[in-house]
Amino acid sequence: MAAGKLLIDRQGAVAQVTLNDPDARNPLTPSMVREICDFFASANRDVSLSCIVLTGAGPSFCSGGNIKDMRDGTDPMFAGSPNDMQEGYRNGVQMIPRLFHQLDVPVIAAVNGHAIGAGCDLACMCDIRIGSPSTKFAESFMRVGIVSGDGGAWLLPRVVGLPRALEMALTCRVIGPEEALSWGLVTHIVPEDQLIERAMDMARSVAAFPARSIRLNKRLIVRSQDMTLDGSLELSAAFQAIVQNTKDQKEAVNALLEKRPANFVGA
Repeated sequence: MAAGKLLIDRQGAVAQVTLNDPDARNPLTPSMVREICDFFASANRDVSLSCIVLTGAGPSFCSGGNIKDMRDGTDPMFAGSPNDMQEGYRNGVQMIPRLFHQLDVPVIAAVNGHAIGAGCDLACMCDIRIGSPSTKFAESFMRVGIVSGDGGAWLLPRVVGLPRALEMALTCRVIGPEEALSWGLVTHIVPEDQLIERAMDMARSVAAFPARSIRLNKRLIVRSQDMTLDGSLELSAAFQAIVQNTKDQKEAVNALLEKRPANFVGA
């Protein structure tokens, strides 16, 4: 399904979502931001959706903000009074990290080519990132004299650690695939022509488990990052009580004991 600059290819319980403005390297223009927000706002409500693969069309994943929009003031983030600009960020690109943070559906980024500025931060919003030999990351906001306005200051240190996040932000240097792998920006580097299929295979392996358990596992791990151990244990006990009262959990146990494929029904 095509929706302007965003392509959505639904394959059973997995959705492949592609930023589709390859000539401009898939920038986060206002229209692209709206389409991303529309899809991800609806993803949690879609109980048949168990995993998402996010990628970019062409040779780049995402080039971040459009520099011409910044120069010309054609994006609300780059025009008007300081208050107008602040509201432009709050009601624009900052909606994306908020939606991702609320999302229980796992997201795998297939990072083809450049993930620059807000594109780097978009990749860091995803739960898992897979790269290729052409993958490059840069937290390069200072090249245009600004700070990360889309959550990178919160996201990047959680992915690579504070010293490396500061190095990326303060030097703006490009991180290539091998360094990205060693820093934890990606978990795998695979050949270019295998990138999407590897991400989709991983998504299908996730989606093979009970849908409610997938979402609650992700929610528990993400929420636990900002909790005490006691709080996390309390939340895990509550989630265990929920999943152990589902048909799919009982089917998982029976299938394992009977050494047969499970037949999950989403309940």
